[in-house]
Amino acid sequence: VLIYVFFIAYVLTNGEAWFGAVNSFFAPAMILMLFVVSALITASLVFAKPIYLYFEGKKKQGIELFFSTASWLIAVTVVIFAIMILTK
Repeated sequence: VLIYVFFIAYVLTNGEAWFGAVNSFFAPAMILMLFVVSALITASLVFAKPIYLYFEGKKKQGIELFFSTASWLIAVTVVIFAIMILTK
C-alpha cells in the first residue's frame, strides 16, 4: 500500500510537467476516478486476505491479520508525518 501511495503521489506531483496544464472537465473527473480506483486497490490489498481467512474458518487469524495490517499502516503514517514535521 505504501509503495502504491508513493507512486500516486509522485504522479500527481509531476503530472502537470508530464501532461501539461489541463483546464477541462476531465481533470477533476479523472482525479475522482483515480480516488475510486485507489480505494478499490488499497481495500483489496488490506481486506482480501483477512476476509479469505475469516470465511475459511480461520477467524482469529483473519482478524489478527487485519489489525496488524491496520496497525502497520497507522504506524507508517505517523512516522512519515513525524519526518515531515521534523524536517520542515
